[in-house]
Amino acid sequence: MLCAIGWQGRGYSPDFTENMNAIVLGRLRADPATEVVFTMEADSICGPCPSRRGTGCVSATRIAALDRRHASALGIGPGQRMSWAEAQARATERLRPQDLERICRGCQWLALGMCQAALAKLQGGQ
Repeated sequence: MLCAIGWQGRGYSPDFTENMNAIVLGRLRADPATEVVFTMEADSICGPCPSRRGTGCVSATRIAALDRRHASALGIGPGQRMSWAEAQARATERLRPQDLERICRGCQWLALGMCQAALAKLQGGQ
């Protein structure tokens, strides 16, 4: 969820970027009523990621830690469903951009500041 909020069109590979654009730009941002389902394993976003292995990832330990921190900070669990609008509202209510330093520790995209800026913008800070 936080990765979709911060999505800026830069991904792990051309196929991953195309898929993420289709999901985030073509579905979630185009229709905030779109239902999202939270999972703790590889999903439709992970589909073409070069690190995906079945329902897992070559970076499973790191990704699982990120997923646990995200889920805890957002108060969500596997199988939970809500609209994209509700998911964004949950993030804006529960998080501050600086919280991502802790929640997203270990993410290669964190240092670029895209997610912090996107969350601040969503909260009306920019």
